[in-house]
Amino acid sequence: MSVASGSPENAQMTADEFGIGHSSDNWRDTVHHPEVDLVCITTPPNLHREMALAAIAAGKHILCEKPMAMNVAEAHEMSAAAEGRSILALIDHELRFQPGRLLAYKMLRDGAIGKIRHAKATFQAPHRGDPNMSWNWWSDATAGGGALGAIGSHIIDSFQWFLEADVASVFCQLQTHVQTRIDAAGNSRAVTSDDASNLLLRFTDGIITDNATGVATVSMTDGPGYQNLLELFGTEGSMQIDHLGELAVAKPGETDWTQIPVDLGTLLPGMPDTGFARGFVAIAARIIGAIQRGETGIEYGATFSDGERVQRVLDAARESNATERLVRIGLIS
Repeated sequence: MSVASGSPENAQMTADEFGIGHSSDNWRDTVHHPEVDLVCITTPPNLHREMALAAIAAGKHILCEKPMAMNVAEAHEMSAAAEGRSILALIDHELRFQPGRLLAYKMLRDGAIGKIRHAKATFQAPHRGDPNMSWNWWSDATAGGGALGAIGSHIIDSFQWFLEADVASVFCQLQTHVQTRIDAAGNSRAVTSDDASNLLLRFTDGIITDNATGVATVSMTDGPGYQNLLELFGTEGSMQIDHLGELAVAKPGETDWTQIPVDLGTLLPGMPDTGFARGFVAIAARIIGAIQRGETGIEYGATFSDGERVQRVLDAARESNATERLVRIGLIS
């Protein structure tokens, strides 16, 4: 195993904490290390393309953080490079692997709420509303920072995965509520990324969609507490999935939700219980098993192709915000 960081002190500290025998301040040392089978790319998005292409060339399996890239051109280059190679090439959309979400996926295909008419996602985490939070790459659009990429990518992936349909058009409004922050040197710097994003969507027709629409609202400043809620409304009822994967349904005419018993998965000690950690525990086990068995895919995993589809929507959302108009999305054949 090997760990790399731009800070050699951080790399060594992490290696010591987890008993990793090799650390470096040069990510290429880790990519090419003979004992590394899987490269986890957890850097800011502006570094994903170069690192992924190097890992592909080295024949290493990849788990890449979202958003996949800075734009769809980069995402397509990464997907094309991985195509046909005997490697796992995955995007870390770990929420797919919450037990509740996997059950919801099956229930939707079993017709639990009929054809989907509308999908709604609400995400809020108020911590970036604090103007004393320091400026870092997350505040920098040129590094890939911002709410749309960080959280909007998860929502878009969830919509497209659950519905098995593409986003066909998007109208987007991005907002930066906290416009300056103090950097590590004590200087005031402009925040160029969004801390809130709102999207109006239409979906292609598919096996469970019929003229379906969607709405997603993401805020990193709204309070008072954390929320990550996905709701689906169909011809035969409604479905609600919360941040831990807790699942509820309501049939037409019912005025309240009925909870569906689900296993919430495993939370490792010391991890914040926002739902992402539980999903990662589940996906990590599947990735390790696939590598041990010599497989090049995992069931329900988000592939580089899926990441490219999400990136196409992100690019269209940014174009919509810049031009103040609805943008129709050219789909991948």
